[in-house]
Amino acid sequence: MTDKRALRADLRARRKAFVAGGPTPPAPPPLFLHALRPGAIVASYVPIGSEADPARFDAAVRAAGASLAWPVVLDRESPISFHVDDAMRDGPFGLRQPSDASPAVAPDIILTPLVGFDAAGNRLGQGAGHYDRAFACWPDALRIGIAWSVQRVDALPCDPWDVPLHVIVTETDLFLTGVHP
Repeated sequence: MTDKRALRADLRARRKAFVAGGPTPPAPPPLFLHALRPGAIVASYVPIGSEADPARFDAAVRAAGASLAWPVVLDRESPISFHVDDAMRDGPFGLRQPSDASPAVAPDIILTPLVGFDAAGNRLGQGAGHYDRAFACWPDALRIGIAWSVQRVDALPCDPWDVPLHVIVTETDLFLTGVHP
């Protein structure tokens, strides 16, 4: 399937059906734990619907003395920014996010939700390009996708602006993509 819109619909349906079974959220792998240090900034996210929950990663960040930052989305066109502020409010597209008045930070690690992925590290997102633009702004940040195993496809169609992930973690697998930070 090469049509991204149709592929998103199929993968969202797979994800929703899978989550109905109550899977255990993905656990942070040792390479993530070793990358944490006091003062590091890890961009996480509040899951929407059937997205894989990064709560176990968030707990590891706090235990390591690192800081969590959250994405702030203003609209479909504006770039995403990350803010260290746990006071969440309703944002666009059903997101929970901090106020854009809080200070923006540069993340060392970006935990990323996704709709689909392949083993090469290609990611299919919601379609607005927010994370691809963030990856371009912070090319040295470690990019980790958090997903369910049912979201994997053999190969994704890619556009020139799509930025691959370094690592993808599911409830059953760890994919090291060969892309270097």
